[in-house]
Amino acid sequence: MKHILIPVFIGFFLIPSPVWAQSQTAVQPPAATVADTQLPQRTKIFGAEEATLPNGLRVVVIPNHRAPVVSHMVWYRVGAIDEPAGQSGIAHFLEHLMFKGSENVPPGEFSKRVRAMGGNDNAFTSQDYTAYFQSIAADRLEDVMAMEADRMRGLTLPPDQVLSERDVVLEERRQNTDSDPNAQMHEQMRNALFPGHPYGIPVIGWPYEIAKLSRENAMDFHNKRYAPNNATVVISGDVKLADILPIIEKTYGVVAARAVPERTAPPVMNVPGEARIIMQSDRVHQPVFQRMIRVPSLRENRNDAIALQVAESILSDGASSRLYKSLVVEQKIAVGAGFSYTPNAWDDATAALYAIPTDGVAMDAVEAATDAIIATFARDGVTDDELATAKIRMKDSAALARDSLQGPAMIFGQTITTGGTIDDVEYWADDIDAVTAADIKRVAQYLIKPTGTHGRGVTGWILPAPAPDKIITEDEPDAAPAAAPTETPANDNAAEAKP
Repeated sequence: MKHILIPVFIGFFLIPSPVWAQSQTAVQPPAATVADTQLPQRTKIFGAEEATLPNGLRVVVIPNHRAPVVSHMVWYRVGAIDEPAGQSGIAHFLEHLMFKGSENVPPGEFSKRVRAMGGNDNAFTSQDYTAYFQSIAADRLEDVMAMEADRMRGLTLPPDQVLSERDVVLEERRQNTDSDPNAQMHEQMRNALFPGHPYGIPVIGWPYEIAKLSRENAMDFHNKRYAPNNATVVISGDVKLADILPIIEKTYGVVAARAVPERTAPPVMNVPGEARIIMQSDRVHQPVFQRMIRVPSLRENRNDAIALQVAESILSDGASSRLYKSLVVEQKIAVGAGFSYTPNAWDDATAALYAIPTDGVAMDAVEAATDAIIATFARDGVTDDELATAKIRMKDSAALARDSLQGPAMIFGQTITTGGTIDDVEYWADDIDAVTAADIKRVAQYLIKPTGTHGRGVTGWILPAPAPDKIITEDEPDAAPAAAPTETPANDNAAEAKP
């Protein structure tokens, strides 16, 4: 299936998902645990239910009875971080091959059967996990479970299917990365940000290594990592755990557990000095300044991760946010600016700053102005009004997330497979409410421009290609070189520059 890039969320819960009509039936949360009774003021957002099968499969059910449909997702704790040396892209390649045949589902039949049931399906791979999902009527849930369990158990993979799909992946890379300056810049910045670590290798893989991937590589990777004890099934929609558990045991419960290799990524290194990448391309029409910074993930430092999410909202959420208001509205030196933070990662997470300069404004001026805003933010902290407004906005987004079908399944799956807990999701709004101004000031120190031995950030400039000097011919002996144009000529095939 086509590789999907997971969107960068504003805060934790703003996920593009369908919103259902208001229901008259309240979703009842599960019975309180001992931990819950010790924290009477904390309120669960989703009321998720969970169980673990004897073979190690973890199951999370998020009841939502607003329509007779479900989002069924299988999350494997395996991604590009787990790839053997020299086999970059094997996790993503295997994602494609999971649709190429298992014992009871011939090649190409998986998606056809889902569509015949009136549903849709897809899959995606990241650095830390691989997920497969179907949106389907609730009464067809057993059918898709049986098919997922079949390919969890093992694949058939006819050799001709493997080689043709490898060509598909290579073409996907050519279209989505090699022809897109922004994607190329992102790839190079991550490589500089995570030297010697798998996070510095693109999920889709390096092209020369993709071209060598074989059926044997894929089968070995599947057999070592795709096991029920390395997976979580997340079901969101018109189901209850007690009702669906017998079907889960009937389908997934018969898949035997396997020994799964321990995840052993090397430590992330700091590189002395400042890393900077400048890219020029005739496909670029709008320059972009961006900075990528390594910061703690939710698994590494829960308190900092929560505070960074609030900082993200203050810096970048809406027209009144620090960056947009200063750079775009007041100084008028940028047409866009923002900050994002993705907390779910097994090792270090990433934060990103960006600004798109107004025509005629130099890139170094935009970068300096952005750095000045961050320096002030880190030195002076936030106002009481900024903090209160951000919390209200973020807690409102958590309440709205209850109306979504696939959104909650995405949130739970990402959190669990990167080392978080169900409580990290359920009590997120309460955790946000507990963040103080001192917390924001503390985590803002991560965002100050990396210099000296800091080595946790990389700065990138994406620029239009310089205009060639005018050629003076013998027919124009007195002509002088033309000044460089302020804009590059229009190109219908140019990639839009985005942060």
